Amino acid sequence: MAFGFGRLRLSSEAFWRLTPRELAAAIGRETGPAHAPLDRASLAALMARFPD
Repeated sequence: MAFGFGRLRLSSEAFWRLTPRELAAAIGRETGPAHAPLDRASLAALMARFPD
């Protein structure tokens, strides 16, 4: 809600009329594409590189 009202500057009526898919598309347009989570091999490589 904070993102919809604050960053997207939607009215209350417009916000509540959005479908979850429409809201996700609007958020994605503002924030860029979501990054996929690390797979096991990438996490192991990251942990080896930064062991602390």
